[in-house]
Amino acid sequence: MSAEKKITVLHTESSTGWGGQETRTFHESLGMKKLGVKIVILCQPDSELGKKAKAAGIEVRTCRMKKSYDVTAVSYILKLIKKENVDIVNMHSGRDSLLAGIAGRLSSKKPAIVRTRHLALPITSKFTYNVLAHKIVTVSDYVRNYLISEGISPSKIDAVHTCVDINKFDPEKAKNGFRKELGVGATTPIVGTVSILRRKKGHHILLDAIPEILKEVPEAVFVFAGNGPQEGNITRRIKELGLSGKVFMLGLRHDIPDILKSIDLFVLPTLQEALGTSFIEAMAMETPVIGTDVGGVSEVIEDGVNGYIVKANDPSGLAKTIIKVLKADQRGKIMGMEGRRMVLKKFSSERMCDQMLVLYGSLLKRES
Repeated sequence: MSAEKKITVLHTESSTGWGGQETRTFHESLGMKKLGVKIVILCQPDSELGKKAKAAGIEVRTCRMKKSYDVTAVSYILKLIKKENVDIVNMHSGRDSLLAGIAGRLSSKKPAIVRTRHLALPITSKFTYNVLAHKIVTVSDYVRNYLISEGISPSKIDAVHTCVDINKFDPEKAKNGFRKELGVGATTPIVGTVSILRRKKGHHILLDAIPEILKEVPEAVFVFAGNGPQEGNITRRIKELGLSGKVFMLGLRHDIPDILKSIDLFVLPTLQEALGTSFIEAMAMETPVIGTDVGGVSEVIEDGVNGYIVKANDPSGLAKTIIKVLKADQRGKIMGMEGRRMVLKKFSSERMCDQMLVLYGSLLKRES
């Protein structure tokens, strides 16, 4: 699908970091630009999203968004909407949602206002959802159902799953060399995870499961890719468990598709997840996955088909499932192939962008 008329979309993001939320906005922007939509991203001057978007050829504007009632920022956004002739304002974090939502409602241009909800956390205010936004987009059905339970009208909320670039996450394009870097052979089982190092991602649960796994699969090794606030705690726990030769901390990597293709099993025992984009990335690389029964994970993992879902915060149960996959001769490979098929069918970035374009088009036809 392509845009019948030139639509201008302004994405606003007050967060300065880089995570699943910013990744979704970035890839949606790239995809929509390919469909003929003009994209402008408004972010803070020190934003990682801004840096990456600018490097990718996306138009970026910056202003300080110091607080949720920053009059200077509202004024700037009002002028930007008028100057760029913005049709759609898509807001992503709490602070920018208030600022851009108010600016959009005050603007004589009367753009359609979209509030994208990326997180599985409780909302602190319904104002941006019930009053400012014309439409709410959630990254999973789980988040949509949560907002409905909080009293937001179901007719106002559309779930558009976060997806991945299947050209980037393509097993046929993966480079070899990761096993050599680790110093392990072609048959050594590797269990890996790719995630920001936060407590809620459950790295500590996987660490507690590893001693039990090694009793049954002593040759296995484990890799953690990513950085974050729990890095020190995780490193200390590895030493406490005597796992320094078995668990490798990779830090922030830029060769994630290659790593995902090289490992035998992707595991993320998360305690909270709106959807789980990292599972989709692993599935795209034909790697079987293990997740937990929280949030929107079950919308990505079909238990027993492309991976397994285990009880959250259960190291022993997690260990048993990992052992089952590592000891099965062909089961992991079959699950990996099923995962790739599922991604091509349901989780390609092209599908996500087509859905968003239809949504934007329906908003432009609304009565003012």
